[in-house]
Amino acid sequence: MSDVHLPLILGALFVAAASPGPATMAIAGTSMASGRRMGMTLGLGVFCGSVTWSFAAAFGLAAVMLAHAWVFEVMRYIGAAYLLYLAVWSAKAAWSCNEARTATPISISSPWKAFRNGLALHITNPKAILFYGSVYSIGLPTDTTPQQLATVMASLAATSFTIFIGYGWLFSIPKVRSVYGRTSRWFNGAFALLFGLVGIKLLTTRII
Repeated sequence: MSDVHLPLILGALFVAAASPGPATMAIAGTSMASGRRMGMTLGLGVFCGSVTWSFAAAFGLAAVMLAHAWVFEVMRYIGAAYLLYLAVWSAKAAWSCNEARTATPISISSPWKAFRNGLALHITNPKAILFYGSVYSIGLPTDTTPQQLATVMASLAATSFTIFIGYGWLFSIPKVRSVYGRTSRWFNGAFALLFGLVGIKLLTTRII
């Protein structure tokens, strides 16, 4: 596979997925507020969204969507609205005097809801398919074989799974949860700020 830049592809994914962003912050917040099971389940939802965009880009859907800019525009508004929703509820938790009783997206009791939130967070982000589209176009030559493509897709999926599920496990460690319990107002404030800034940027920036 000397003609396929697998290290470049996986390195780009690691930087994009592991760096602080809406998905990683949501996983961390859910793990600290609701425990390991919910955090890792939300991470599983994010992973499934990531794999969905990976398949879409690998099999040419990215090019189709790029030719129809209105699809990205619709997804951009949906994604921005969802992030702003998370920002509002996180801000409510930060403002409340009793954060533990505040129903926010960070505190989840249902595995299905955790998975659904993670999937929605990633599937409504049009920048994800732009990322995967650019990664495949840069890292794969035009004569890539089906076996090489399958190897790249499997490697991306394994890396994505490790990062997102790993975040769910890491931030559910008792000491980390203990810190969150004492400083939940500040964490929720940080979540509100991050979700709000990213939502506004997504809402005001033209992707195409």
